[in-house]
Amino acid sequence: MLKIAELQIQHQSNGCITDSRPEIRFVLQSDIQGEELEKAVISTEDWKMETTEQLNNIYTGPMRPFTDYRVCVTATGRSGEQARASACFMTGRLDQPWIGRWITDKGYIFAKGTSPAPMCFKKEFVCKTTVKHAWICCTALGIYEIYLNGKKVGKDYFAPGFTSYEDQIQYQIYDITAMLGTENSLKAIVGGGWAAGSMLHRRISHISCDRQAFLAEIYVEYTDGTRDIIKTDSTWQVSEDGPVRMAEWYDGETYDATVLDEDIVWKAADITSVRKAPKLLAQYGEPVRVIEVKTPVSVFKSSGGEWIYDFGQNFAGVIAIRVKKAKKGQTLVFRHAEILMQGELFVKSLRTAKATVTYICKEGEQTYSPHFTYMGFRYVGMRGIHPEDIEVSAYVLHANMPETGTFSCSHAGLVRLYENIRWSAKSNFVDIPTDCPQRDERLGWTGDIAVFSSTAVCMFDMSRFFDKWLLDVSAQQGKGGGFPVVIPKQGMNFTIAVSCWGDCCVLVPWAEYLARGDKRLLKRQYPTMKKYLKAAEFWCRFMSLGKEARYIWKRGFHFGDWCAPEGDMRKWMKKGKWTATAYFANSCKIVSQVAEILEKKEEAFRYRSLYHRIEKAYRKVFTDGNGKLLEEFQTGYILPLHFGMVSEEEGKNMAKNLVRLIHENGNRLSTGFPATPYILFALSDYGYLEEAYKLLLQEECPGWMYEVKTGATTIWERWDALRPDGSVNLGRLDGKEGADEKNSGMVSFNHYAYGAVGDWFYKRIIGIEAVSSGYQKFRIAPKPGGGLTEAEGSIKTPYGTIVSSWKIADKKFKLYVKVPVSTVCEVEMPDGTKYEARSGEYVFVC
Repeated sequence: MLKIAELQIQHQSNGCITDSRPEIRFVLQSDIQGEELEKAVISTEDWKMETTEQLNNIYTGPMRPFTDYRVCVTATGRSGEQARASACFMTGRLDQPWIGRWITDKGYIFAKGTSPAPMCFKKEFVCKTTVKHAWICCTALGIYEIYLNGKKVGKDYFAPGFTSYEDQIQYQIYDITAMLGTENSLKAIVGGGWAAGSMLHRRISHISCDRQAFLAEIYVEYTDGTRDIIKTDSTWQVSEDGPVRMAEWYDGETYDATVLDEDIVWKAADITSVRKAPKLLAQYGEPVRVIEVKTPVSVFKSSGGEWIYDFGQNFAGVIAIRVKKAKKGQTLVFRHAEILMQGELFVKSLRTAKATVTYICKEGEQTYSPHFTYMGFRYVGMRGIHPEDIEVSAYVLHANMPETGTFSCSHAGLVRLYENIRWSAKSNFVDIPTDCPQRDERLGWTGDIAVFSSTAVCMFDMSRFFDKWLLDVSAQQGKGGGFPVVIPKQGMNFTIAVSCWGDCCVLVPWAEYLARGDKRLLKRQYPTMKKYLKAAEFWCRFMSLGKEARYIWKRGFHFGDWCAPEGDMRKWMKKGKWTATAYFANSCKIVSQVAEILEKKEEAFRYRSLYHRIEKAYRKVFTDGNGKLLEEFQTGYILPLHFGMVSEEEGKNMAKNLVRLIHENGNRLSTGFPATPYILFALSDYGYLEEAYKLLLQEECPGWMYEVKTGATTIWERWDALRPDGSVNLGRLDGKEGADEKNSGMVSFNHYAYGAVGDWFYKRIIGIEAVSSGYQKFRIAPKPGGGLTEAEGSIKTPYGTIVSSWKIADKKFKLYVKVPVSTVCEVEMPDGTKYEARSGEYVFVC
C-alpha cells in the first residue's frame, strides 16, 4: 500500500508561516519493493501543478496576507497505487506595511559595556463582541516574551532571534484566539539580548540599538465580520520596574518575586525607529524552545558551603525551581559550571561571565525559571535555601530542529562519543551555530560550523536553521568578498577572507544541499560563493611571483592549524598557507559542481580549471613531487588526500607518510580544527582502515576516547582541556598559562568542532553516503574494523529513512538495509561485492 508518510511546506510538517513562496515536498512509503513516484498532483483551492518530483515543488498560486492555504497532494506510484495527504500553511504580512510603530522608553539610559534592565510594555484592550479569530504579529530589538492576561503566549525563547539586525529581523505570529476575554491586558518584556546587551569578553553593548524597542499589531476578527487592530503606539505604557531586575547572556538573570504589578510605575511609551531599514520577515528559522527536562543525578554540599547539583550531562539551558516554602525577601543564588575541581564549581574557564541566577522569594510556595538568558553547564551551585525546601530541575534549550540521525555499535566508548557529539551540537545550536554556550562568547564562529556542517546535517534537519544563518552570511559579506569571523558579527566587525572560516559560505550550503536537495538554497548562495573565491584568488595573486606562487594562498590572515595539540596561536597560524591553499582548492571544486547544477557551464569549467591549477601548485610548492611534504605535519597530508588533490601514486605515498607521522607521534593525532574532520577519511580511503580505527579508539591524549575516558559528556575545544594530571588547561593564545586582560584563557568543555568525526561514523562505520542530492541515490558501504562486531544507524532523508545495520558472527558479515521509496542504493560489501537496491528492505551476507 502506498501512503504519504510526511508532507512538508517550507521544511515544516504543518503550520508554516511565510512571506515567501514555499517549497512543498513529501515522503512516500510502500510495501511494494522497488516502488517509486510516477507523478503527483499538488493543489490548493485555486492552484494546481503536476510534478514527477518529491522535492523542489514551488507553490506559485495566490498569496494574500494572513491567509490560510490547504495544500493537497495526490501521489501515484509506478505500481499504479495512489496516496493522498494535506497540510496547511499561512501567509505572513507579505508586503503589507506595518501600522504599528516601534515603541521604547527614550528616557532610559544604561552605561556602555553593560546590559540594560528588561523593559516592560503594557496595553489594555476590550473585545467588543464574540471573537472568531485573533493573532498577534510582533517583534523587538532585544529578546522578548509576551503575556496575555497573565499567561505566556507561545513556547519560544529569545524571540525574535539573532540575525544581522541591520539587514533583516524576524517577526512572529501567535494565535491568541483562545486566550482572549472581554477585557484583556497584554504585557511584553524585552531584554537587551544580542541587540543591546553586552557582547564578547570586552563587553561591548549598544551594538544594534541604543535601547530595546517593541513592535506589534494585534488582529481581532469578530463573528459579525468586523475586525479590530490594536497597534503599538504612544497609548502603550512602558516601565523598567518589573520583577526581572537584570538579564543578560553572560552574567545571568536576577528576578525579584516580591515586585507586584501595583508596585510598577508606568509612563507613556515613546515612538522610535530602528537605525537602518532592515527587512521585517515572518520567522524563517527554527525557534529556540524547551526540548527536554533534566533532573539532578546527585546533590551534595561542597566544603565552600554551596549545595552542588549534578545533572549528569553538560548542556545548554536554564534551571527551573519549585520552592516549597520561603520567606519574603529570602535570596537564592545559583551558579553554573561545566566541571568540578576538588568538589567545587570551576568557573575560571567562564572568564568574565558570572553565569549566575539570583531569585528573591515572595512568601510561600512558588516556581521560577529564567527566560532572558541561558547557560552552558552540568553543575549548579545553590545558596540561600536547603535542598529539602526546593526542587531543582533544568530545561534543555536549543533550536527546535528535528533529529534525523541515529548511531549505535558494540563499542560502548564510541556510543558515548556519539552522544557527546550530539549534545555539543544541541548545546551550540541556540538560534545560531555558536562556538560554546558557557563563557563570554557564544558567537557564530564560521570555522566551527564550516567543519561540522556535514555531521550536523546527518544528525538533524538543519534546513530552516541553516537557511536563516546563511542569509546573514550573505548579508554580512564585505565588499571585497570576505566575512567577519563570527556571523552575525555583533562586535566583531573586521571583514577579511579567512580560509576555512570563510569557506563556510561554500561548505555549509553544499552539505545542506546534499542532505536535503534544496536547489533554491544553492541558487541563493551561489553569488556569495563566487565573491568569496574571487577574494581568495586576489590574495593568492597579491605580490606573488612565479607560475605556481599565484595559486598559493599565503597572504592575509589565516587561523592555520587552529587548536592543534602542539604549539600556540603563532605556530598554528604559520601553517596557514597549507590549510588555506587546500581549502581554496576544495571550495573551487565544490563551486564548479554547484555551477553545473545551476547550468552555468562556463563558470563550472572555470572553477574546475582553477581547482586543478591550485592542486598542482600545492604539490609543486609543498612536496617533493612524489608525495612527501618538504615540511611535514599531519594536516599538510590530510587535506590534499581528502580533497582529492593528488595523483594515485602521490596519494599512496602521502597516506604512507601520514601513517608514519601518526606512528612517530605515539599513534596519536596532532591536528587542529581544519583537518581533524578528515583524518579518518584520509586513512581509511587510502587503505589504512585499521589505522583509522586505532586512532579513533586511542585513549591517550590527544584523542576522542581520552575525553570519553575522563568522563566527558560533550566535545572539548582543546584536546587537553582537562590534562592527564587532572588540571584544567587555561592556556592562553600566546601559549602561556592562566588568563589576563589581553590573553584570556581559551578552554571550553562544550565545543563541537572536533565532533566533526561524526561524519565518519555515518559514512564509513555504518556506510551511508549521498551520491546525489537529498539521497535520491546513495551508497551503503560499511567499513567494519576496530574490533566492532555490530553497528547500526539511520538517516531520515527527504525521501524517507535509510537504515544500515550490520553484524559479524560465525565468520559472516550480515548487512540489513532499508531503502526509501523513489531512491536507489548502491550496496558495497566488505569483500567488494556490489549490489543495486531500490525501495524496500534487504539482507546481504558475505
